[in-house]
Amino acid sequence: MTATKEIFIGSDTQENAPESVTASRKKQRSRMSGILVHPTSFPSPYGIGDLGKGAYDFIDFLESSGQHLWQVLPLGPTGFGDSPYQGFSAFAGQPLIISPEKLMELNLLTEADFADMPQWDPRKVDYGPAIQFKTRLLQTACAAFWHTPDKTLLEEFEHFCENESEWLDDYALFMAAKDAHGGRCWLEWEEEMTAPTAAVREAWREKLSEQIRYYQFVQFIFNKQWMELKEYAHEHEVEIIGDIPIFVALDSCDVWANKKLFQLDSKGYPTNVAGVPPDYFSATGQLWGNPLYDWEVHKETGFQWWIRRIRRQLSMVDYLRIDHFRGFEAYWSIPAGEETAIGGQWVKGPCEDLFLAIQKELGSDLPIFAEDLGIITPEVEQLRDMFGFPGMKVLQFGFGDMEDKNYIPHFYTTPNCICYTGTHDNDTTMGWYQTQPEIIKDRVRRYGNTDGNQVSLDFIRFCLGSIAKYAIFPIQDLFVMGSNARMNIPGVAAANWNFRYIQEDLTKERQEWLLKTTRLYNR
Repeated sequence: MTATKEIFIGSDTQENAPESVTASRKKQRSRMSGILVHPTSFPSPYGIGDLGKGAYDFIDFLESSGQHLWQVLPLGPTGFGDSPYQGFSAFAGQPLIISPEKLMELNLLTEADFADMPQWDPRKVDYGPAIQFKTRLLQTACAAFWHTPDKTLLEEFEHFCENESEWLDDYALFMAAKDAHGGRCWLEWEEEMTAPTAAVREAWREKLSEQIRYYQFVQFIFNKQWMELKEYAHEHEVEIIGDIPIFVALDSCDVWANKKLFQLDSKGYPTNVAGVPPDYFSATGQLWGNPLYDWEVHKETGFQWWIRRIRRQLSMVDYLRIDHFRGFEAYWSIPAGEETAIGGQWVKGPCEDLFLAIQKELGSDLPIFAEDLGIITPEVEQLRDMFGFPGMKVLQFGFGDMEDKNYIPHFYTTPNCICYTGTHDNDTTMGWYQTQPEIIKDRVRRYGNTDGNQVSLDFIRFCLGSIAKYAIFPIQDLFVMGSNARMNIPGVAAANWNFRYIQEDLTKERQEWLLKTTRLYNR
């Protein structure tokens, strides 16, 4: 199997893509680089980053600094804890990143709708007030939508609902029913709705028709804004790396509507849950709590749910990073009710059967990145390499042991990998460096012939100079930010995912440094 090649996937095709963009893809760039930043972190006057001006300015910055990749976190609607890895749907989009500016351009909002807008911290998302504010704006826009004179827009909506009905119908019903039950988990609903028959579903659809149309509208607007941004990125020769967690949340439409695909008891409660054993991040392991898949049932159905999931995501992005890839070879199964992940055991996953099924329907050259961190066995590496999926090399992991042959660049044996300074789960590189013992700091300084004062820029240089085909770094490292700008601390439930930057951080000096350094290493 050859390494993953650049392909153009999504709403545009090679035939109708802009000529200059298509030509650039045909060059088959052998070395690419880019920035990891989630849309919630973009500058925005509305309390949380969105798909408006801040997103377009970021694409412009990528182009002017010589970058061709933008990596995001999962784009789904978030639930408790605001984690993009615990969403209400594996198919739907995040309402919170819908741009109010673009709603005004469609004449669905007016200036008067922002009269009581709170004062926001421009460097931090305060999710509670932001959710309330954005939800009110979306409800106002939805009410205006039904009276819009823009017939084309209404036709686009109906077309979207028809094309995406396979997931949208269940999602809109699930979310409307969740609202009707005060936001409670579906396991706490009345019995007829925890496992509804077709007749019960139809009755509730009629009962909740107005709220269902609201959720369809929100997904239509998200999809419209996202695809416009994606097209703009392609016009500027930027491709998008998406991200999905291997598992889904228990309180999600995915589990509620597809119970047979998961390891659940007769009442819908998980019998075993997901996590990982003790590792770099936690001495007691990580107890994620997600329900585990019943892979035998998935196999009996030809893995159709997974095929639909991957197809939907690849309509939105150009590459797809799958979080916790090793779980496809074997996953850590923890009995439900355990307080930590220590008592789990490894259970065999679907292995190559899943990806062969996906290849059969979506093509042999799957643009998938494998998050292969943690406890990786030769069997996991074999599965990854069988399909030519690039794996991840995180520089922060390498400097504790200079003989580490996985993460230090001079030991890389193949360009078919992604070199990261760090990920969303790591401290920023400056924060990491400042907490290291002197022996490790000395190794970093000698390795990079540097004084360590801007060590995150040194790490970016290490990434760009490696043989890795892809080099990715969080935007916090480009800004030389410390631990206060960290995106996530694994195992900590609160105060994560709230990092934001301001437009002034995208300085001319940083843009010129990144452009020159990128060109130096021929990316």
